[in-house]
Amino acid sequence: MRIVSISVGKISPLFGVDHPDHRVVNSGIKKEVVSSLSEAHSILVKRIGLEGDEQADFSVHGGMEKAIYAYPVEHYPFWNELLTRELKRPTSLPHGYVGENLSVEGFTEKEVWVGDIWKIAEVELEVVKLREPCFKFNARMAYKGSAKAMIQSARSGWYLKVHQGGFIKAGDEIEVVPGRREINIQMQNDFLLRKESQKDLF
Repeated sequence: MRIVSISVGKISPLFGVDHPDHRVVNSGIKKEVVSSLSEAHSILVKRIGLEGDEQADFSVHGGMEKAIYAYPVEHYPFWNELLTRELKRPTSLPHGYVGENLSVEGFTEKEVWVGDIWKIAEVELEVVKLREPCFKFNARMAYKGSAKAMIQSARSGWYLKVHQGGFIKAGDEIEVVPGRREINIQMQNDFLLRKESQKDLF
């Protein structure tokens, strides 16, 4: 289990095609890879997230409880296939595109438990909760069914809080120290799907 790439992004305008008034909103979802397996630059982790990363809405992503967003690289073929089919054009998304800071390998939502500690070099992170997609994700993916697809497929990724900062880079191994293991990210996804199925949001 390791980090495949690290991405950060600045706050920039995002046209909310699925927002009720179709207004332009600010978002930090547009990430760029700053550390990859071929260019493994060291990136500083601070208590509020990665150096160079910005969040426009702390209620969604950011702050102490949602400082870093991790996403499995194993999910990217799903999105490439879905968008190729729905948008009628070949799609090959780069890592970081769904808004994650850490593109990780060797994890699924079933294996990631709330309260688990991740030790990466000198850095210590704690798994907090799943990502709940919104209209900004639809806008980023240029497909209005993206948020629904994320919920239905349980390919959410998860947020991490920082217990101890330091430097990390692509290629670093992730050591998992189990917490109480009462609920995992898959269980949170199942609950979210049941909740959303009771509302006509899509």
